[in-house]
Amino acid sequence: MIGYAPGDDIGLLEEWPLDNPASDYVILRGTPRTYGRIDAGRPGHATRLGIWRCTPGAFICTEQGDELMTVLAGRCRLTDTATSEVHDLKTGDSLFLRNGSRVTWDVSEELTKVFFGWKSGGY
Repeated sequence: MIGYAPGDDIGLLEEWPLDNPASDYVILRGTPRTYGRIDAGRPGHATRLGIWRCTPGAFICTEQGDELMTVLAGRCRLTDTATSEVHDLKTGDSLFLRNGSRVTWDVSEELTKVFFGWKSGGY
């Protein structure tokens, strides 16, 4: 069993640079740095579960897979670039993003989230 809760020590994370060509990252503000870990799933599988952290800053990216996330710490604003729909997220909030969504991430407080992703054909 794997469990996460706000305030838990989530352990060590690896740096995950914002350099995946498929995500087409565009940095808008600051120098956000991202870190993560996959706790279930592996390359080629359709599902994965893990932790992701981002330092303050803003960027645009294309989401790679459907994803349900829950914020464990921090704050951010997500804006769907196609619809202009805005979600202000804080500790305890959850959100579902669709594969291929172009999203602006504006991280105001270092953000840590748990995510469950699904991608047809695998990651």
